[in-house]
Amino acid sequence: MHPTTDNRPSLLLAMGPGIADRLLTEAHRTRLAGLTRTDPHLVAHDLTAPDARTAAALAEAEVLLTCWGATLLTAEVLDRAPRLRAVVHAAGSVKHHVTDACWERGLRVTSAAAANALPVAEYTLAAILFAGKGVLRSARRYAGLRTGHAWLEESTAWGNHRRTIGIVGASRIGRRVIDLLTPFDFEVLLYDPYTEVPGVEAVSLDELCARSTVVSVHAPQLPSTHHMIGAAQLAAMPDGTTLINTSRGSLVDESALLPHLQRGRLHAILDVTDPELPPPDSPLWTLPNVLLTPHVAGSLGNELHRMADQAVGEVERYVRGEAFVEEVRAADLTRSA
Repeated sequence: MHPTTDNRPSLLLAMGPGIADRLLTEAHRTRLAGLTRTDPHLVAHDLTAPDARTAAALAEAEVLLTCWGATLLTAEVLDRAPRLRAVVHAAGSVKHHVTDACWERGLRVTSAAAANALPVAEYTLAAILFAGKGVLRSARRYAGLRTGHAWLEESTAWGNHRRTIGIVGASRIGRRVIDLLTPFDFEVLLYDPYTEVPGVEAVSLDELCARSTVVSVHAPQLPSTHHMIGAAQLAAMPDGTTLINTSRGSLVDESALLPHLQRGRLHAILDVTDPELPPPDSPLWTLPNVLLTPHVAGSLGNELHRMADQAVGEVERYVRGEAFVEEVRAADLTRSA
């Protein structure tokens, strides 16, 4: 009898320490082991100076399965991976590790950005609904009063009936938020210079800010979007408007935002800031009209398994010789996160 030849592609997991254990269930690892030649428990944390075992796996790898903390794929790293053909990223943006060298070598790239968009959109929907109901203000006031109160009289400006919601950016997340808003009695406005959404009124950024009672930011971090919500846009927002940012902190000029927050004119729900961790003396920590969360809108806990599902599905398509469902191309990165 002649020995059988295993023609399955070789796959290497490459991501930050501890990520694989959170991302992949045993079912995912078993499925990968069936689809590819891989050691499902070998995870490469550093491809710039790999140990002998990792170096051997990298030299054989046809597919890299990456996630947060993946090594930057420079030309020097790719020289150690002569058989590499595809990078399957089990998270959102690939900008942190996919370089020009990857495109120059014709690597195929895919990401789980679509899967990661869902929890961000869900967080945003909850933030919009809570903002309209005045939940943050009423909860803090209730805790301070600790007694009965004429809430009906105080809440005349609250409520979600026919609110105007401004969505900045028709990204995957922005479009998903618009979908989630469909069952509610909202007027939805959209600002995006490149993309329109059928049935949604497209307006300029300044008009969106002037007409909306909630402004939610979903644009990518690009040089052109730095401080896109600046002094003029903030000044245009009506009193009581809530600004929601789940994108990147740099899109909002926080130095221009702070005076509006300190006067109580605007409210903010910020899952991202600039810098990512505000300094200890930042007013954002203590302002009663600010809800500050530690970049938790994206995939957490069991939501990581959704990204793994999508990534393993893309590996299966690669093995079958099929196109990726969520292929990323170099040109896409000029207008996406």
